[in-house]
Amino acid sequence: MADDGYGNGADWLKAELADTLDEDYELELSEPALTLELRRMFREAHPDQIDRRTYFTELLRLQAELIRLQDWVEHHKEKVVVIFEGRDSAGKGGVIKRIAQRLNPRICRVVALPAPSDREKTQWYFQRYVPHLPAGGEIVLFDRSWYNRAGVERVMGFASPDQVQEFFHDVPEFERMLIRSGIRLIKYWFSITDEEQQMRFLMRIHDPLKQWKLSPMDLQSRVRWEQYTKAKEDMLARTNIPEAPWYIVRANDKKRARLNCIDHLLTQILYEPVPHDPVDLPDRVYNSEYERAVLPKELYVPAKY
Repeated sequence: MADDGYGNGADWLKAELADTLDEDYELELSEPALTLELRRMFREAHPDQIDRRTYFTELLRLQAELIRLQDWVEHHKEKVVVIFEGRDSAGKGGVIKRIAQRLNPRICRVVALPAPSDREKTQWYFQRYVPHLPAGGEIVLFDRSWYNRAGVERVMGFASPDQVQEFFHDVPEFERMLIRSGIRLIKYWFSITDEEQQMRFLMRIHDPLKQWKLSPMDLQSRVRWEQYTKAKEDMLARTNIPEAPWYIVRANDKKRARLNCIDHLLTQILYEPVPHDPVDLPDRVYNSEYERAVLPKELYVPAKY
């Protein structure tokens, strides 16, 4: 990697890789010991795991490209919306985290809306999503989106058949309106198998640090697997418009899914390098009469480590 204004590429990558590997080890150590049966199930389901160093080297390379994309979006005042949909535990949150991890939160923000309030239920369906759409120079990542109506609301009975049909009638034109307004809209569906979802749910049940991710709605999604499958197939068939097609990410392997999704996202926008003014660190101004005040010890966080 050449030095292109981001510092010495090789040195930066080496330092970042070491730091990220440390973070990965920390995450592994923080997880409680899974049962031997769950470990066996995981190894059998994922016999061809990508090498950790290869994964992080590629992830950091792609994240560096995301920074270049971010700079281009900001410079040209572009507007980007990326929608992430999929079954519970499909890995949407993981890829969103890796996309936003090194970007400026003032430019790239994540939207994950809660269930609608009583007031929002009386509004035009798309109304609560509109305030979160990007202005010029912004990227918005929707962790679930207006497609809730075609999935969980439809399957769980939170929307009537008439409301679902109205959604399917309206959503293509709504998305065409967004695109005509200058928004670049990209839609991803994360696809996992029945067996993979079951294993991920079991691992969450046995991991106290991840149990919060399991809701009663998630557990119902296991019971209604086939209903969700039919709803997904109908949704993809009726909302896969030329202006905003769906892209399906094979997500049984989380790490490969992240790399493949980010790599594909970068190909969807023809961004180019943008000019950067050189940054020079100014000299500090010293005042010989200034003395740094000594603050009381009780103001400091205890140095336990």
